[in-house]
Amino acid sequence: MSTAAVPTDEPAPISTGTQGPTDTTATAPTPTTPADELLALHRSGRLAAEYPRLKALLAQLDEDRSARAAQLLARVDPDEVLRAHPSLPALTVAITGHGTLSALVPALALEGARHGIVLRTVVSDFDSYVFDLADPGSALHAASPDLVLCLLDPMIVRDELPSPWRPEDVEAVLAEKTALLEGLVSRFAGSGSGTLVLNTLPLPRDLVAQLVDHRSRARLGVLWREANIRLLRLAETHPELVVLDLDPIAGEGVEVTDARLSVYAKAHLSPRMLSRYAREAGHLARLAAGQTKKCLAVDLDQTLWGGVLGDDGPEGIEVGDGPRGAAFAAFQKVVGQLASQGVLLAAVSKNDLGPVRDVLANRTEMALREEDFVRLAVNWRPKHENIAELAADLNLAVDSVVFADDSAYECGLVRRELPGVAVVQLDEEPARHIGKLLRDGWFDTRELTTEDRARPALYRSEAERKDFLHTFDSLQDYLRELGVRVEIGPVADADVPRVSQLTLRTNQFNLTTRRLQPAEVRALAEGPDTQVLAVRSGDRFGDNGLVGAVFLRREGSTVHIDNFLLSCRVFARGIEQAALTTVLRRARADGAREVVGYYRESAKNAKVQDFYPANGFTRTGGAEDVGERPDEHGDEQPDAHTSERPGEQPDASANVRAFRHDLAGIPRFPTTSS
Repeated sequence: MSTAAVPTDEPAPISTGTQGPTDTTATAPTPTTPADELLALHRSGRLAAEYPRLKALLAQLDEDRSARAAQLLARVDPDEVLRAHPSLPALTVAITGHGTLSALVPALALEGARHGIVLRTVVSDFDSYVFDLADPGSALHAASPDLVLCLLDPMIVRDELPSPWRPEDVEAVLAEKTALLEGLVSRFAGSGSGTLVLNTLPLPRDLVAQLVDHRSRARLGVLWREANIRLLRLAETHPELVVLDLDPIAGEGVEVTDARLSVYAKAHLSPRMLSRYAREAGHLARLAAGQTKKCLAVDLDQTLWGGVLGDDGPEGIEVGDGPRGAAFAAFQKVVGQLASQGVLLAAVSKNDLGPVRDVLANRTEMALREEDFVRLAVNWRPKHENIAELAADLNLAVDSVVFADDSAYECGLVRRELPGVAVVQLDEEPARHIGKLLRDGWFDTRELTTEDRARPALYRSEAERKDFLHTFDSLQDYLRELGVRVEIGPVADADVPRVSQLTLRTNQFNLTTRRLQPAEVRALAEGPDTQVLAVRSGDRFGDNGLVGAVFLRREGSTVHIDNFLLSCRVFARGIEQAALTTVLRRARADGAREVVGYYRESAKNAKVQDFYPANGFTRTGGAEDVGERPDEHGDEQPDAHTSERPGEQPDASANVRAFRHDLAGIPRFPTTSS
């Protein structure tokens, strides 16, 4: 296995234009477009130094210019980026498969930069995927990758066919290959080497066309699709596996192969297919990095309906009727589909609130109603201010928001003022709205949970809590009348996906920011010296569901809290104190002499840095306190990745502070334990 090689010759310029004078004393022209800026940063050697800026620039490039930018970004040294920006999330991505794989590296570099993630890519030797996945001693496993991309292509079948061949021969090869892959997935599962990514095999047209009768072609199609179904079903029984379905991409007209590259370079998937594959892999990297999006803030005029409400009136806007109105209605249905799966929907619009409510209540063609939104930020204030206030009201980080608007001005302003917000710039053609919104899979998750589907209703009830709060003179009176209930107990198997999701999505109340996949959570829950506690809560307004988790490890007479995390929805209601009190009581009852909790600083968890001292812990200066030894990248490791494995003490290189409780003077706090 070797680090990916990068071409040494400079790629074609990202944008065209007349060449400047050759006189070395001449002043370089000022960049006028995002493409020009990227090229200027490359030529001045400042891509690494300006890496956080690249997200906004890359978001404005079309497909061709993005492909050229990818070649520039593949040359950027990840370590140089991290030296300049030590707090950026970093992931190791291993690439293995059947054919020549190096062409995937620039596409991944582009996706990493688009999401503000530093990707270290490690590429295996040609056709070594069986050895890489099966042997725990392989170089792939030694790299401890966060993502393992095993790129499959149709040639793994075609290379095994006799000449001449029949559908029965294809059936035999497909059965052999799917059985092999199932065995490799099982072997990989016990290695602890991150998330494995497979993909379905697109059926090449030139393979089908070699059969002259339509009955045989139909048989081949059935056999091929059944094999892909077997691949997709592997993910149902292997939580560490993701299978990307390439058929929808091919169905959009993306060519599967490039004949010349396949024959001469053994690169069996076309550059465009690799680019789209890399985009899907980028979504998985963003999820692994904890950079999840939770809220979709949408404009109204020319976005959810046609026309301008203030000019056209509630009856004059376009929605449902006519081709354009049907396009807006279709977009609303897609937005509603996202909201039904836990995406928080908010309207951010420069309008008067009354007419907007009139449209949502009375236009029968509307697919969305006021109850589908958790907030209506409808006023005449700047939209970036409304988005920041919206995030604060929902107790979300502002970079949890995706903003969709048809106005280039509004999109540019939000990009500038709130660079963490993902901006989806729509245009005057509503038929393209759906594709633009879904292009980057902003709300993708590994598995949808019950809490996900209930999330919008939970946030709407949170608004009722805030209204209730305003009727009290003190927070203490409010909490007493709110009637908070807390239940704490060992995590059940059915809770594992939700607990894993909390580790991946929660950033603010996350004491050590350890990201865990479901298999890792399950291993900790079943370990002889480790335990995972699930925290549930409710109050007079309803059940909040599973809102937190505590990860414990016993060493002799010491109980370690390796991580403690809580959903941002339920901060500051005493839930965290109730959970901690339960941990302390149980530790004392089980004969422990002390409890040690850890805090590892990240870019987003500063609000909980004093959580342990505020609850009776004292900072320890002993061996556990490793906060004074930052690693080579500075005081903070990237939020996305820490080097410790499940059940290990937080890494001594990651600026972890330790706090001790002697189990004397545990406060009384009402909880329900199980």
